Amino acid sequence: MSKLVISSYEDFAQYEGKELGISEWLEVPQDRINLFADATLDHQWIHVDEARAKEGPFGQTIAHGYLTLSLLPYLWENIIEVNNLKMMVNYGMDKMKFGQAVLSGQRVRLVANLHSIANLRGICRVEIKFRIEIEGEKKPAIDGIATFLYYFN
Repeated sequence: MSKLVISSYEDFAQYEGKELGISEWLEVPQDRINLFADATLDHQWIHVDEARAKEGPFGQTIAHGYLTLSLLPYLWENIIEVNNLKMMVNYGMDKMKFGQAVLSGQRVRLVANLHSIANLRGICRVEIKFRIEIEGEKKPAIDGIATFLYYFN
């Protein structure tokens, strides 16, 4: 899969309202869920207790919603390569919804569209409409709009 290469505001601007790309699939295994639980101190049984989760609403453990969201930067880098950059800052999230739980062992991918772009005195603000899909499922795990600030050289 080839990445979209961006080196300036003008490079981004030509994609406004268009799909930027789709990432590769990424598995969310139980060990990643357990590590996230340790990192965030969120050890709710639905995420980490495999025996108890078999009797729960999903029939097995599920990934934390915020774990799925935290995969966004990695999946984003599957789609885009930004050159000529001093710095990139995560600026915010809008209209984000958790649509469906990701079961342990399922695979997810990112679908990204350039929702809007603005040049703020040399800072490129991009709003990316994103959807994290679950392989084989119609409903996404998460969708929303992520805002990034790109400081080009």
